[in-house]
Amino acid sequence: MPRELVLATGNAGKLAEMRELLAPLGCQVRAQSEFFAEEAVEDGLSFIENAIIKARFASAKTGLPAIADDSGLEVEALQGRPGIYSARYAEGYHGHPASDALNNQKLLDEMADVENRQACYYCAMVFVRHSEDPVPVIGLGQWCGEVLTEPRGEGGFGYDPLIWMDAHECAVAELPKAVKNQVSHRAQAVQALVKQLKTL
Repeated sequence: MPRELVLATGNAGKLAEMRELLAPLGCQVRAQSEFFAEEAVEDGLSFIENAIIKARFASAKTGLPAIADDSGLEVEALQGRPGIYSARYAEGYHGHPASDALNNQKLLDEMADVENRQACYYCAMVFVRHSEDPVPVIGLGQWCGEVLTEPRGEGGFGYDPLIWMDAHECAVAELPKAVKNQVSHRAQAVQALVKQLKTL
């Protein structure tokens, strides 16, 4: 494993979560914001494609090995929306830029009176040794629950206040951080990635 790598995200919540999850690798995880401000153009059609795009971009900008993830929420009744557009789902909704609060409000509005509330978080986590790495290492995670009718809890970020997990009898935003970091879609993807990286 490299002694240092760059994490391709500008999301502070994701950065803190990822640093904890990647601790077993014993390497220094640097935020891409320490090196550059530009964002990769996420024009892939899947979580895997977008994660690879982001990892290659960060590696090219820094010269370091890079890890990137692309994750989001897929709601069965909405034909998989918001999917890869989860972070910018509500862009322009009621004339406002996308934000966690507005994304959640749009989801609630679209799910009003919908009976099937099944929803799954997905995460694709990618490691590249360099920007042109022909064999990116990929870890995948899935975490399923149901869309609530109103927000609950103060923790987490993104759609966490709206997703109920039966196994834990609470919303994701009500889960202790330590528990979330063991069972979430991102935790599963990191664990799958770390397992492969340890064999490199």
